[in-house]
Amino acid sequence: MNIGVATFLGSNCDRDVVRALQVAGASRAFIFDHPRTNLKDVQAVILPGGFSYGDYLRSGAIAAHTPLMQAIQSFANHGGVVIGICNGFQILCEAGLLPGALLKNEQGRFVCKEVLLKIERGDTPLTDGLSGRLLRMPVAHGDGRFFVDPATLNTLYDRGQIVFRYYQDNPNGSVDNIAGICSESRRVIGLMPHPERAVWPYMASQDGLLLLRSLLSYCARMQVQ
Repeated sequence: MNIGVATFLGSNCDRDVVRALQVAGASRAFIFDHPRTNLKDVQAVILPGGFSYGDYLRSGAIAAHTPLMQAIQSFANHGGVVIGICNGFQILCEAGLLPGALLKNEQGRFVCKEVLLKIERGDTPLTDGLSGRLLRMPVAHGDGRFFVDPATLNTLYDRGQIVFRYYQDNPNGSVDNIAGICSESRRVIGLMPHPERAVWPYMASQDGLLLLRSLLSYCARMQVQ
C-alpha cells in the first residue's frame, strides 16, 4: 500500500509520521511536497503537524491555498482518504474540507501535554472497530480550540461527524470537548492529538498504533478492491 505524507514549508512532523507508519506496518510511506506528485496509486494522504508557512495570517491559512493543497483536495473529492494531524487539521478546516475552525487556546498559551481521548465513531478509516475506546496521546499546539457555531455543531451531531473527544481534561477549550471530526463521507478526518508520537515503548503510550493500524487495514482493503 502507498501512503503519502504531504509537507509544506514549516511542517515538522512529516518524518515522524512516516517512521510511525513504518512501525505500524506500512509497506510504503513517502513524503511529497509537489502538486504534480502522482497520487493515482496512493490509498491515503496525511497532512502532518508543524507550523506551515510560519502560521502567518492564521494557522493553516496559507497552506490551504497552495497548489499542493489543491491537488490533495482533488484527491479527496475523488474518494481518497485524507488525515490531518494538528496543523494538518487546521489546514483541512481552512481549505473547507472539514467544517469549523481551530482558534487560539482558551488559556492563551501553547499547550504540550498528554490527554485522554474517547473515540466516538468506530467506522472511519482511522478508528475502525475502536468505538468507545480511551486512548492516551500527546497534544502540542497554540491554536487547538475547535469552534463551530451552534447550528453547525447540531449538524455535526446529526450527521455523526464527531470522531474524537477529550475525556476528563479539555486542554484548549474546544466546544463540547471535540478533539477530532470527519467529513460526511468519513474519508476526511482531522484531529489535534498526535498519534505518531504514541507508538514506541519508551513513550508514555503506544495507543497511536491503534489508529495507524486501523488506517493501514483500511488502505489494504482499498488496494484489493
